[in-house]
Amino acid sequence: MLELTKSRPASGLARRAALLILILGAAACSAQSQDAIAREAARSTVNRVVVERFPGVPVQPAIDCVIDNASAQQIYALAVDTVGGPTESSIQIVSEIAARPETLSCLANRGLPALLQGALR
Repeated sequence: MLELTKSRPASGLARRAALLILILGAAACSAQSQDAIAREAARSTVNRVVVERFPGVPVQPAIDCVIDNASAQQIYALAVDTVGGPTESSIQIVSEIAARPETLSCLANRGLPALLQGALR
């Protein structure tokens, strides 16, 4: 059985190194590729936050709704936290995005059907 463990947040130096790697890797890509890379990295952080902070919420619809309603700046901030795990800042960012009316509407449209479908099994 796979056991999840909490990792310690990365140091400031490790975060800067991760950001530098992300930037250098993305620099060789088109703007669309850069966005896709950042969004996938941010998804990893959002996944951890949703699982840890919002138990019982359908994970995949919640991740999709948060990512779809995040600004580019928020996406990049969440992407950086992929390396060391969620920080208080990333938890705050996800919580702020989740509280937006657009995100709540998305969760109602995508998350509720997934939740009900799981209950009917």
